[in-house]
Amino acid sequence: MTGVTRRTLLTVAAGAAAATGVSTPAAATTEAAPGGPGTAGLSPVLRADLITRVTPRDNWRVVAVALRYAHRIDPRGGVIPPSAFQVTATVGGRTAPRTVTRVYPHTAPEVDERAGSGRPGNFLIIELDPADTNSPAAGSDPFPLDRAYAVRQVADVRAPGGATVLAASPFAVRNDGVITPVVDDFVAGSFTDSTGFELDFRLHRPRGFVERPGASTRYPLVVTLHGGGEVADNNMTQLTGNRIAVTFAKPERQRAHPAFVLAPQVPLPRPMDGPDATDWTDARVQGALAELVDAFAAGHPVDERRLYLVGLSSGARGIFGLLPKRPDRFAAAVATAGWGDTATMEKITHIPLWADHSMDDPVVPYREGRFGKPGTWGLMNALESAGARVTRGEWGNDLPKAEFEAKSRALLKEARRAGSHVLFTSYSPGTTPVNPHLAWAQTYENDVVVEWLFDQSR
Repeated sequence: MTGVTRRTLLTVAAGAAAATGVSTPAAATTEAAPGGPGTAGLSPVLRADLITRVTPRDNWRVVAVALRYAHRIDPRGGVIPPSAFQVTATVGGRTAPRTVTRVYPHTAPEVDERAGSGRPGNFLIIELDPADTNSPAAGSDPFPLDRAYAVRQVADVRAPGGATVLAASPFAVRNDGVITPVVDDFVAGSFTDSTGFELDFRLHRPRGFVERPGASTRYPLVVTLHGGGEVADNNMTQLTGNRIAVTFAKPERQRAHPAFVLAPQVPLPRPMDGPDATDWTDARVQGALAELVDAFAAGHPVDERRLYLVGLSSGARGIFGLLPKRPDRFAAAVATAGWGDTATMEKITHIPLWADHSMDDPVVPYREGRFGKPGTWGLMNALESAGARVTRGEWGNDLPKAEFEAKSRALLKEARRAGSHVLFTSYSPGTTPVNPHLAWAQTYENDVVVEWLFDQSR
């Protein structure tokens, strides 16, 4: 991935992410390319792009390669065998094969979620197993993936009647670029506060929004605070390290709740000021974040009554640090796997909050928290002692989505009956997949939580 150009004072780098509209050069950058019927050695492949995906638990991975051909591909009802193609990836100086799971034609460079043989078109989609050890698109920073993948057709592809659809070739084509749905819709920018401290950010505009003076429609603003693992200078991993921002920007969510999504990134070196060695509570970062939110809301058609904070891990710590200092600014917050100062909870008893945490979290312990400041359990107790009515629920974090949301819906009904605007979900020990700290995998995919959030207004 290329670096993102820095800007100052709330400028947005237009055109920084437009990979979904794939350009059509005269020919792909290739070692050579698969042949086709009647091509006499000329490449019918115009372009190759990797398709990546940000998933709730597996983060950012390469899930497919899209080949754009000069001609329409139609297997005439036949199925293209995965064994007809070989794909290798060179990542971190090591070249290894990827597992091809499905191959089909398509009308666009995107994965077709439907079962079947695809739709005839100029694109050939080669799906890859996301469980491959070399499938990640990033480590602490994005990997340089341009031309990192090689695709070779090793067997003829034939229609059921025997006609050759695509001929095998000893040559390989390499990818020109990388497509990441939803992430590519964010533009990149940076903000410099009154002290000269700079925060990079990514911005997703509401679906159908046209920025113009005097716009009559005003939109909610969702501010997402990433975890400690996404502290960097790449202005990317706050989107791809987890789905906290992406889930609010995906098309189906924007159709239901059009909103600005603002995803700032804590820069390197890690500030680490203060006794608890956090990032979003560092005085410089917190000050710049507050100014960024104010400046953005003032300069865009934002509904000032509907500013929302969402965060995970140290991002949740940032929420519990910022809300007491700006108790009349935000309409609601969702905080996952956080920790904080119990002494300040009395200042936010009026703010609608939905918090969740795995009970066996080893990174930010559910009760003990970090650096002498308690985890979510202690913060909820402090809110209750200060006068807030907290509605609590416990269930497994590995439940199917429908059952998980049914539990959330029941908890919300209980809260409404009790006149409570603070909800606390605890995930039973041994039920959070991959790592008990990753409690957020279902949080931001949970339509009940998101609907609750957008229902709140200051």
